[in-house]
Amino acid sequence: MLNDINDMLRSAVLIMCCICFYTHAHSSLVDYSDNAPYASEAEKSMPFGELPYLKKPFIDLSPESKNDLITIGEFGKDGGDPKKLQKLINGLEKQALGRYDSMLIAHHGKLVFESYYLRGRADLPHRQASTTKAYLSFAVGRAIQLGYLNMSDLNKPIASFFKGLKPAKFAAGVENITLHLAMTMRSGLRISKEQMTSLKSNPINLKGKNQVQAFFETTAPISNQQQTFHYQSLDPILVMQVLNVVTPNGARAFIRSELLNKLGIVNFEWRDDISGLPMGAYASSMLSRDMLKFALLTVNNGMWQGVQLIPKAFVEKATQKIVPQKDRDIFFTGDTVSNASYGYYWWQADMKVGNKSYSTRSAQGGGGQYVVLIDELDLIVVTTAHERNDQTMKVIAEKVLPIFSS
Repeated sequence: MLNDINDMLRSAVLIMCCICFYTHAHSSLVDYSDNAPYASEAEKSMPFGELPYLKKPFIDLSPESKNDLITIGEFGKDGGDPKKLQKLINGLEKQALGRYDSMLIAHHGKLVFESYYLRGRADLPHRQASTTKAYLSFAVGRAIQLGYLNMSDLNKPIASFFKGLKPAKFAAGVENITLHLAMTMRSGLRISKEQMTSLKSNPINLKGKNQVQAFFETTAPISNQQQTFHYQSLDPILVMQVLNVVTPNGARAFIRSELLNKLGIVNFEWRDDISGLPMGAYASSMLSRDMLKFALLTVNNGMWQGVQLIPKAFVEKATQKIVPQKDRDIFFTGDTVSNASYGYYWWQADMKVGNKSYSTRSAQGGGGQYVVLIDELDLIVVTTAHERNDQTMKVIAEKVLPIFSS
C-alpha cells in the first residue's frame, strides 16, 4: 500500500515538473510585454527619426482582436515550429537581423504573430517608401473596378488622358508612353537632376497637370529601345496624374474613400508631391496591420469582405512576372532568393528552403518596409524597419519560411 502511494506521489511530481517545464518554455517565447506599444501624445507629433526606441519588444503569438477586419489566430494551432520561431525572435530583438520596427505573420488568412521593436508603435503609421507604389497600383485597379478605367486603358498612351496639353512641345516618343509601361517602370522618361532642379525652381510649372507637360517637354527623346526598366519616381508620378484626371474628385479623395477606407484604413498619411497630388513613388505611412490588409486583398484576388474591390484580372496582372530583374542587386542575397521580376509596382522572386523553392509576390519599400506573400504556404509576412543594409527578403527566406515549411 505504501509503495503504491509513493509511486502515485512520484508520478504526480513528474507530471507537475513537466507542466512547469512546458509553461516556462512557452512563457519564454511570449512573455515580453502585457500590452502592445502605443504612441504617447508627444511621440505622435515627432519626426520618425526622433522616436525613442522601445524599452522592450512586444511579442504576441495570439494577437488581440481589434475589430479592424483582420482575422486573428494563434501560432502553432495551424502549424509552425516554436523552436525556429524563438530563433527568429532572438535575432529580431537583438537587432542581429536588422533594425526592425515590426514584424507580422499571417498563416492561413489569420494573424498569428505580431511584434514591435525599436520605433514600432501599434497605432502610429510607419513611413512606407516604395511600398507606396504598390498601393497606387491597387488604386488604379480600384478605378478599373468602378469603371473609371478599363483593362484596355492600360495600353493607352498616357498623353491621351489629358485635355489641354501641348503635344507640339513634346519630346519625340512621348506619345508611346502607356500606363502599362509606366506601371512597369519602362516609360523611357529621362530627366537629369539638373533639369529637375530647374523645373522645381519655378513650381507653377509642376502644379497639377502642368507637371505632365513639363516632363513630356523636358525628357530626352524616347525610342522603343530606351523603354527598358528604369527604377525612378517619374513613372508613378505619371500614373498618379492619370488617376487624378479619371476619378470624379481627384486622386486623393479617391484613394481615401474608395480604397483605404473600404479596407478599414483610416489612420494613415500620404504626403503631397509638388504637383499638389499625393506622391506616387513614396511618402505614404501605414499601420503594420493595415499593410497586412493589402496582402489579404491580394490573396483573395481583389475580394474584401465579400465585395470585389479590385478586378481579379488586374490583381493577377499587377502581381505577376512582367519584367525580369535578374541583375537587381537587392536580390543578390545568396542562394536563398533568386529569379526576381517586376509587375505593376509589385515584385516577384523565388525563395529557397533546403531543396524546395517557393514563389513570392511582394510590395517593397527601401529601409525594410515589406509585404510578402508566399502563396503555396498560405503565408504572409509584413515588416517595417529603418535599416540601411536592407536584407529583408533574405531574412524571410532563411528565418521565417523554415518555421512554416518543415
